[in-house]
Amino acid sequence: MSYCCAFVSAGRNWLNKPIPLDQFMILWFENVQLLQNRVFEMKLSELISVLPFYDVSTSLDDIEISSVQADSRNVDSGCLFICIEGFTVDGHDFIEQAVNHGAQAILAEKDVKASVPVIRVADTTKAMAIVASKFYEYPTRQLPLIGVTGTNGKTTITYLLESIFNQFKKKTGVIGTIQMKIGHDSYPVHNTTPDALYLQKTFQQMKSKKVNTAIMEVSSHALDMGRVHGCDFDIAVFTNLSQDHLDYHQDMKDYLHAKSLLFAQLGNTYSEERKKFAVINEDDPHFSVLQKSTAQHVVTYGYQHDAQVKAEDIHLEVTKTRFTMHTPVGSTRIRSNLIGKFNVYNMLAASAAAICANVPLAVIKDALENVQGVDGRFQPVDGNQDFAAVVDYAHTPDSLENVLQTIKGFAAHNVYVVVGCGGDRDKTKRPLMASIALEYADQAIFTSDNPRTEDPKAILTDMTDGLHADHFTVIENRRDAIFHAVNIAETGDIVLIAGKGHETYQEIGHTRYHFDDREVAEEAIQAKEY
Repeated sequence: MSYCCAFVSAGRNWLNKPIPLDQFMILWFENVQLLQNRVFEMKLSELISVLPFYDVSTSLDDIEISSVQADSRNVDSGCLFICIEGFTVDGHDFIEQAVNHGAQAILAEKDVKASVPVIRVADTTKAMAIVASKFYEYPTRQLPLIGVTGTNGKTTITYLLESIFNQFKKKTGVIGTIQMKIGHDSYPVHNTTPDALYLQKTFQQMKSKKVNTAIMEVSSHALDMGRVHGCDFDIAVFTNLSQDHLDYHQDMKDYLHAKSLLFAQLGNTYSEERKKFAVINEDDPHFSVLQKSTAQHVVTYGYQHDAQVKAEDIHLEVTKTRFTMHTPVGSTRIRSNLIGKFNVYNMLAASAAAICANVPLAVIKDALENVQGVDGRFQPVDGNQDFAAVVDYAHTPDSLENVLQTIKGFAAHNVYVVVGCGGDRDKTKRPLMASIALEYADQAIFTSDNPRTEDPKAILTDMTDGLHADHFTVIENRRDAIFHAVNIAETGDIVLIAGKGHETYQEIGHTRYHFDDREVAEEAIQAKEY
């Protein structure tokens, strides 16, 4: 009988002894299942020992906590319920519901009463990050973590990094706008960057499922709200900064400050075993602010300046992009299926981060050349038509301009753009989006995006008031607007459908209805009479 030597988990003891191979395989499988389905339990007194100051309503002796929740609908027996005061909902109003569902204790920042112990702190949002990190055993201390922030390009860069690390035979976890992934398994997400409780639980799941590297988009909202507190980042990547989210941030300076927090939070000390890096776009005008915000090693990328990871001899074509990439570990020629200069930046950023993680240049090259694209990012819709149709997530002035500039670079005939602006969001970018559309397109069709609780007509008025050009049409219904653009397109023309990209819904009022630009465009193409 064959024998092998292995470590097998047994409670907290580790055994190192020869066992039969068949028994080893059974134990190995059971151990993996145990990790993946592990139930965390901790004494409440131990769990909150990481909080320096708090008040308690009664004794905490012998209270076992088996879960931590901030949503009363998810509370079950043995739960610590954390009350978070949000923009529209206050968790303190749901304490009774949480107790009825089995909450064993309440963590609050207001003076509240409950039939179970109440722990009161000054800031439950920060306390949640601290407690969640403790409960899930500080997963990012053992899990390499890359964070990507900036106005545009975050999603593409995270998926490029996923491809690079997978090419390097490393299992990845990805958290971002489109979805959360652990290996090949996908899960829905509701925010670009979820809250600290969700993140710590997710990173523990990734760790238990043998993920080698975690990659996540980090939004300015998340940084400002402290959602990533407790995340131990190894590499932080900055893409660019252009106008967006001014419905939330006071101004562009405040927006930039929020982005800079990711780099400041890389830490102020150094470790030979775990070097940390800030990967920054040197061509962005805010480069110096980001560079000064971190004490860690800075790696630059770009092509306008003498960056450490630099693109030269760039050739942009209709179906591919070619350039030479110079790096601190060598140079290589890249031929990619991703289109446009903005994707050159995305590839440089991903390459720079991968180099910081010691991925060989040859692996990076292979991965970049094998990537076919990212959902809703300059995604062609092919219905065997004699014109081009492209769906893109461009929803900011800068991203719309980048995409239209790319299209104009190879367009042989007319360019049509279907674009709108979201409701309950930054109103100041609406006329900018419209002006950019008219600057680059031969015909613009202004329509609804996700109007949410605003009147779609009012949004369109914000876009079109003050326009001096007249080569545009207003069609409020997005489906009708896409059909119109497809119907007027002739041989060799290009139709860009911008703003929603990968989204499979349209949000009207407080309801999300199924709507996918790619599906509608394909339907319009099939319905067109040639």
